[in-house]
Amino acid sequence: MLVVMETTATPDMVAQVCREIEKMGLKARPMEGASRTTIEVTGDRFPVDPDGILTQSGVEDVIHLTQPYKLVSRKFHPDDSVVGVNGVKIGGLELVVMAGPCAVESREQCMTIAEQVAKAGAKVFRGGAFKPRTSPYSFQGLGEEGLKILAEVREKYKLMIVTEAMDTEAMDLVADYADIIQIGSRNMQNFSLLRKAGRKKNPVLLKRGMSATVEEFLMAAEYVMAEGNHNVILCERGVRTFADHTRNTLDLSVVPAVKQISHLPMIVDSSHGTGKRYQVLPMSRAAVAAGADGLLVEVHHDPVGALSDGVQSITPDMFVRLMGEIRAIAGVLGRSCA
Repeated sequence: MLVVMETTATPDMVAQVCREIEKMGLKARPMEGASRTTIEVTGDRFPVDPDGILTQSGVEDVIHLTQPYKLVSRKFHPDDSVVGVNGVKIGGLELVVMAGPCAVESREQCMTIAEQVAKAGAKVFRGGAFKPRTSPYSFQGLGEEGLKILAEVREKYKLMIVTEAMDTEAMDLVADYADIIQIGSRNMQNFSLLRKAGRKKNPVLLKRGMSATVEEFLMAAEYVMAEGNHNVILCERGVRTFADHTRNTLDLSVVPAVKQISHLPMIVDSSHGTGKRYQVLPMSRAAVAAGADGLLVEVHHDPVGALSDGVQSITPDMFVRLMGEIRAIAGVLGRSCA
């Protein structure tokens, strides 16, 4: 449900309406727009009689939403949301590129890569301290040791850190070290994990599941936001199809589709989305042209020797080239890139 306030409504009127909503056992969150304030109401699992709200001073209208998701919807929040983390803004006019290795392998590896991607214009460093792998015998990550290495990268190169929390047990640890908590595709519908992420202050990067529809994707984001964390970044990382020329099928049509429905910023992981090094640059260019707010790219200085996903990791030289190409595309769209 959405409460639309009159343009002349005062802050006291808004506060009074919020109190009335909370007396009904619901949650109220005022949102200031350019000309008026609206109040998003959640928790209404059953139809709510709007009369008690409509009689409050300053209320213009009460709108019931029919979609299963509310907080992620543009009907609740018509303007694009911008997620900020320590000066880095995701969702604005500037494209944000997150780059780094698939897995944290060593301090030397991370420092080498971080130096090069930072010089090229990356704003966020990605690296897995905990690695969900298809085989239990594959490299599973360094755990807290890897998180400490990522914290050193942030300190030395002033890059924000995004890394994955695989389960509720690791969530607290990841939240302590990382700037952005990643929820991986395998966990997109791990509802207890989503709820716990929603109770953290860190922004959440939510990856689309391998077979998830747009509605399922947005409902997963709703789980996070319903717990109070509205700093959600959506990420397309490819879906599973019959195609065998690529690891996953990178569904770039989902970018404009989601942006029509939701106000949340959206980035594209062209590395997992393709699984092929030669496809990463062209699909990254296409993602920016499609309207993505940023990219998530795997970069490794020694892809052949990488302990995880070396075949889809681009080299630092390729990353420099990529940054130059997407700057040019961003300019055509009236956007910029560091």
